[in-house]
Amino acid sequence: MNNNIVVTAALTGPIAFKKDNPALPTTPQEIATAATKAYEAGAAVVHIHLRDAAERPTADLGIAQETMDRIREQSPVLIQLSTGVGLDTPFEEREKLVELRPRMATLNPCSMSFGIGEFRNPPSGVRRLAGRMRELGVKAELEIYDIGHIPVCLSLFEEGFLEEPLQFSIVMGIRGGMSATVDNLLFAVRMLPPGAIWQAIVIGRPHLELSTVALALGGNARTGLEDTLYLRKGELAPSNEALVARLVGVAHTLERNVATVSEAEQEFQLGK
Repeated sequence: MNNNIVVTAALTGPIAFKKDNPALPTTPQEIATAATKAYEAGAAVVHIHLRDAAERPTADLGIAQETMDRIREQSPVLIQLSTGVGLDTPFEEREKLVELRPRMATLNPCSMSFGIGEFRNPPSGVRRLAGRMRELGVKAELEIYDIGHIPVCLSLFEEGFLEEPLQFSIVMGIRGGMSATVDNLLFAVRMLPPGAIWQAIVIGRPHLELSTVALALGGNARTGLEDTLYLRKGELAPSNEALVARLVGVAHTLERNVATVSEAEQEFQLGK
């Protein structure tokens, strides 16, 4: 087991608004400031969703470029753009985000029910996006919302769309996907191929408990206001960095080291 853990901070997400938690960053500058503070608290990666002036999820390339530029001006943290964006954003708009060449971006392998909506990821589009990401040297983070998504990712690898090390995010707690249980986490981890890198993404109330289990199992973990709006029951999280600092504390309690940006680059084998 690699004793270094990579902490990712998911700063905004596509669902919550400032009315849900006033600390949620939505403008490019707010997101950049939150990214810097999350980095200072121990995050090596920031997972970025974009919002327009009305706080709605957007794949606007101008907003994306401004956000990335502002983050890069303030810290060396690794940027991972979400190509999921939001349920109402067409796939053809979402996939264009990788043309900005972030170091990393998400790749969602399957369509699925997502809460009361539908998350559309057509097979032909997923292959097109995966191929383009490989051409551009953008590392794919494979977001697994259900067990059946893993064989699809392995097929993409066998067809030459993905490069090792494969990087999986096991997402639990979304209605329509895996429920957030230890059994589901263990089952998913056992299905991953040798040498795969993985992290747990736990949405909602079980966030801290299952993130801790993931760290104890040797995985990485993600936190941030996308995944939980609360620091503890009844208390809104005051910031993304507060959630990162809490997860870093858990890692240290488990006697695991928190990876630097340079160490995360080496683990993910990122291109320049």
